[in-house]
Amino acid sequence: MKIITDNRCTAYHRQGHPERPQRVSRTVEKLREQTALPVSWGEPRPVQEPQLRRAHSDRHLARLDQSFDFDADTPAHPGIRDHALRSVGGALEALELALEGEKAFSLLRPPGHHATVDRAMGFCYLNSMAIAVLEALGRGTHKVAVLDFDVHHGNGTEAILLPESRCAYFSVHQFPAYPGTGSASYQNAHNYPVIPGAPRKEYRGALERALEDLRRFEPTLVGVSAGFDAYSKDPLSDAALEQEDYYWLGTSLRGLDRPVFSILEGGYSNDLPDLILAYVRGLAGVD
Repeated sequence: MKIITDNRCTAYHRQGHPERPQRVSRTVEKLREQTALPVSWGEPRPVQEPQLRRAHSDRHLARLDQSFDFDADTPAHPGIRDHALRSVGGALEALELALEGEKAFSLLRPPGHHATVDRAMGFCYLNSMAIAVLEALGRGTHKVAVLDFDVHHGNGTEAILLPESRCAYFSVHQFPAYPGTGSASYQNAHNYPVIPGAPRKEYRGALERALEDLRRFEPTLVGVSAGFDAYSKDPLSDAALEQEDYYWLGTSLRGLDRPVFSILEGGYSNDLPDLILAYVRGLAGVD
């Protein structure tokens, strides 16, 4: 398993904000100290402006250099454009490794799946998954599926990829919940909303349906927006998944027998390192 990270992504924070540096730093520590899963390490690759412009407007890219907050949840941290670019670079590196037949997880912040064509929102500044998928399609990948299991609907990823006939987006998330989208499926967007407070069995069932529909799509590549905030102890949701569910998700994706790359989205509990380790162990086929 290849883990892509860069310790510079832990250099920004705002007091009391749940999207904090320890999400990455403690997970890196966990992955380095464990011995069950063989891990190698990689770095984000450089990002070119044309890659960004496939997903984002010039106005939005220019806005990233300004110093006033995007919204109450999405501060204009000093150097946030560079941090967001490294997240994109991690997704592109994970994509490249997947196309070469390697399992890869991009462990960087900030997340990206709420960022739209022209707006930063929901802790997200650049849509790393959408940029990576459009890169894959631009290079001739036949069919790309995105599975987003973050507890919040990836409105930005869905909207950016909606015109792409060779792509299908599959999202399991709470609804009603932030950002208020994802109530139903349409075109190539396949949404599996789960009501807040639903029992674990119901949430797991939605994931099973999404995976089965994804399998029927017969993708040649799968990108995973891996958000771990549907966990029962996450402070930003009241979902019911447990650590073993993330191991099952990794195992299920491995069973697709397709190139898979994953990037970190949400997940704000103190158990995040254990959840990520369970997921990547499942991906790698390690008990």
